[in-house]
Amino acid sequence: MHRVHAVSRAAPAQGLRFPRVQTANRGLIEGDTARPPAATRAGAPRACAYRVSVSESRSRRKRAEVAFRELPVGAAEVGGDLSVRALCFRGAGDAGARALPAAALRSSVVFGLRPQPPSFPFPAVGVTAAMNKKKKPFLGMPAPLGYVPGLGRGATGFTTRSDIGPARDANDPVDDRHAPPGKRTVGDQMKKSQAADDDDEDLNDTNYDEFNGYAGSLFSSGPYEKDDEEADAIYAALDKRMDERRKERREQREKEEIEKYRMERPKIQQQFSDLKRKLAEVTEEEWLSIPEVGDARNKRQRNPRYEKLTPVPDSFFAKHLQTGENHTSVDPRQTQFGGLNTPYPGGLNTPYPGGMTPGLMTPGTGELDMRKIGQARNTLMDMRLSQVSDSVSGQTVVDPKGYLTDLNSMIPTHGGDINDIKKARLLLKSVRETNPHHPPAWIASARLEEVTGKLQVARNLIMKGTEMCPKSEDVWLEAARLQPGDTAKAVVAQAVRHLPQSVRIYIRAAELETDIRAKKRVLRKALEHVPNSVRLWKAAVELEEPEDARIMLSRAVECCPTSVELWLALARLETYENARKVLNKARENIPTDRHIWITAAKLEEANGNTQMVEKIIDRAITSLRANGVEINREQWIQDAEECDKAGSVATCQAVMRAVIGIGIEEEDRKHTWMEDADSCVAHNALECARAIYAYALQVFPSKKSVWLRAAYFEKNHGTRESLEALLQRAVAHCPKAEVLWLMGAKSKWLAGDVPAARSILALAFQANPNSEEIWLAAVKLESENNEYERARRLLAKARSSAPTARVFMKSVKLEWVLGNLAAAQELCEEALKHYEDFPKLWMMKGQIEEQEELMEKAREAYNQGLKKCPHSTPLWLLLSRLEEKIGQLTRARAILEKSRLKNPKNPGLWLESVRLEYRAGLKNIASTLMAKALQECPSSGVLWSEAIFLEARPQRKTKSVDALKKCEHDPHVLLAVAKLFWSERKITKAREWFHRTVKIDSDLGDAWAFFYKFELQHGTEEQREEVRRRCENAEPRHGELWCATSKDITNWQRKIGEILVLVAARIRNPF
Repeated sequence: MHRVHAVSRAAPAQGLRFPRVQTANRGLIEGDTARPPAATRAGAPRACAYRVSVSESRSRRKRAEVAFRELPVGAAEVGGDLSVRALCFRGAGDAGARALPAAALRSSVVFGLRPQPPSFPFPAVGVTAAMNKKKKPFLGMPAPLGYVPGLGRGATGFTTRSDIGPARDANDPVDDRHAPPGKRTVGDQMKKSQAADDDDEDLNDTNYDEFNGYAGSLFSSGPYEKDDEEADAIYAALDKRMDERRKERREQREKEEIEKYRMERPKIQQQFSDLKRKLAEVTEEEWLSIPEVGDARNKRQRNPRYEKLTPVPDSFFAKHLQTGENHTSVDPRQTQFGGLNTPYPGGLNTPYPGGMTPGLMTPGTGELDMRKIGQARNTLMDMRLSQVSDSVSGQTVVDPKGYLTDLNSMIPTHGGDINDIKKARLLLKSVRETNPHHPPAWIASARLEEVTGKLQVARNLIMKGTEMCPKSEDVWLEAARLQPGDTAKAVVAQAVRHLPQSVRIYIRAAELETDIRAKKRVLRKALEHVPNSVRLWKAAVELEEPEDARIMLSRAVECCPTSVELWLALARLETYENARKVLNKARENIPTDRHIWITAAKLEEANGNTQMVEKIIDRAITSLRANGVEINREQWIQDAEECDKAGSVATCQAVMRAVIGIGIEEEDRKHTWMEDADSCVAHNALECARAIYAYALQVFPSKKSVWLRAAYFEKNHGTRESLEALLQRAVAHCPKAEVLWLMGAKSKWLAGDVPAARSILALAFQANPNSEEIWLAAVKLESENNEYERARRLLAKARSSAPTARVFMKSVKLEWVLGNLAAAQELCEEALKHYEDFPKLWMMKGQIEEQEELMEKAREAYNQGLKKCPHSTPLWLLLSRLEEKIGQLTRARAILEKSRLKNPKNPGLWLESVRLEYRAGLKNIASTLMAKALQECPSSGVLWSEAIFLEARPQRKTKSVDALKKCEHDPHVLLAVAKLFWSERKITKAREWFHRTVKIDSDLGDAWAFFYKFELQHGTEEQREEVRRRCENAEPRHGELWCATSKDITNWQRKIGEILVLVAARIRNPF
């Protein structure tokens, strides 16, 4: 700020006041209090000098000084935009003031220190006071409005709370020291002027851009008319449309970014989620044994000083002795059954005005006595309990003995925030006030209060809703639900008066009644008002005895002739003849419903008239089609399954025969019917499946696959007689199907009828004279029944008529198991001349030599067999084990390496290599070989199951997870997991995995053996027998341990159950 001094030539006259002038200056006046300057030079008149604040540039200041010097006598003027503190006059008296030119009166001058108002008079200054330097003329005068000492020079003060005093209201009158609101500073005036000028466009150079021009709108000051609003709406619609076009891609991109971010920066909770699962396995002892976290605080916090206890002085007890005394007295106003009489009949007014009752404040303190409040609460509760206990009006809502417990259990069930509840309550209140006749608003409001625990408020709201919406069924039902006991009955009675045709209200009224007679009375009254309601009739009939129910149903079908349920219910209660009449009437009234026809068929079947069942179903199909009803095949099959479950076998078979061929293409019939049969078996509708197979066999009598499916169905779900009858029909239509002949013979053999089995095989020989399967089946039949000579003759005939490799193999095996090793060797040599590429002959020859302790001949036999059959894995394994048996470990290792070269990616050879090293004690080499094996055969379940138990015990679970990822449905992996749970003593999980294993592959004998061993140790007798029975039905033939036991010549006559016990005895525990 620049300072300019204006000096006058003559002192102003005493009592002269400056004229009032208006300011248009935009500068801010700052500075010290105006002071009269000293004399400039000797002899010169005393002058009055005042500071002039200039907020402009140096050139403008010079021009102002020149203009000041050129002022006429009597005035000094500073024009333009200068901020001037005072105006100096040349001359004296009022003449000087009057001699002021017009320019001076129009100058932009502001008088005073902080000129908040638009204009104010400057204080008068006398000549004597102006020339006296010691006595300041303004000291005895009141300060101008808004005066703050030292503000101009930057001084700031501070205040305390005592200086501020009480709060001042906005409408309180202000004193002289404070300017009125809105006129505090010049800045307030400037803001007002700027606000008034805001409508003008800002065309300053700083707001101009070379490309876009001015940043503001060119027409911002123009009127906003209807076409402008329409244009804005169009632009907004376009923006919204463009945003919707990119919305899906934008949301997808945002979703991908969020997922990527979460994958890169997962939460700590997600990182440790797998570790937190293991906390469930931590026992209580392990948890308690975890050491405490060290205390890292400083010494003072770790070792706090012991708390010092000071005995309470006796004066304290003496002072508070009387405050804890209790005085028990009975209020004379208390009535017999509790409560207090009030002096007014209404009982709602108190004899003293005000909201505070006497006796609850401690004398002399003005504070609430909490002890007396607790006593008053207990007294009130005792009065209420006494009143309830002494009530003789019947039932009571409150249980006096469990009242406090009930109070503790009354916890609000809502889980939301209290702010959300307040918002919802306010919103619903607005809805109710806006549309008071909207029933959902009242229901929602009542339920909100109910979930927040304010049950009485909810009841009041819903009753208000019944007043506003008396025709709303939902509101009345909600009110009845919220109200207790008799009140709910009264609400329902009132609802019936408003809605006499509402079925739901009548049903609710019946539910509220506890007495059967009252229920009947309510429902009968409801039927008087709504006789055509099926729901009311059904509810009323359910409460009646059979005879009364029959009478009511007779009336019900008259009132509701289109209700199928009522007609069928009446037919069930009638006699056979009357039921037929009822169903005939039902068909006349409802000719398009299939259930009536099916019920009629079931009625005939139940009364022994099975001949009519087929006719009724056929008539049903014809009649329904005539009435334009589409025959839905799936619905009829479901009806047939229901008939099957109800025991109406003839009806279900008739329905199946009638609809099984509807809507199916000719080329899809077989496939569709087989699927339907499997579906019926899955739904346990066995008669329906049997009917489907019977119909399919009529259509396809020469299809071997259909006969076979039907035979397996009878084997699994039928009887032996039904199976044999079916097989007799099957071989008659398909005599070339060997498997059907064999199934029939086996069925007779298992039943103990060996001659019948021989006759069936004889007939099979006639139909298939050179069938290898039939020859071998006949040999097995004779050998199993100890007819060895007959078996030899049959094999000799077979070798002459049908010389196959299997026939020779069975011949060799028969002599081997009977102990004729020489004859077996002879037959083996003869067989190898014809079938040298059959590996089982070489294996049998080597095993016979090995049994005779001829190791060199056995090695030679195996080597010759490998030359002829280099891809036979069992031959390589037998040779390797022979070398290992005689102690040639290096040669056995070399044989396995050679076998892996000739048979790459062979899991069996890799497994034997790993086991060879493990048996030799070289566990590290075994682990290395296992890793190589898994690299070459990554999906081999046999290798993964072995790898699990090669690991140390802590790593087995991790290895099992990897195995399940690679071989999810492999039975060997599932068996290994079951054994792993068994080793960890997790019995339930182990049993579950054993069940899963045998379900996936029931042919794996090792799984059955381990399962049986497990049940021997941890199961009951019933569980063991169940496993054994299922194993005998499955007839497993594979498995390393199973085959090693079942193909041992010493066990050649043992049954499957016996082999299961032997294999289980060989199994060692997996732990």
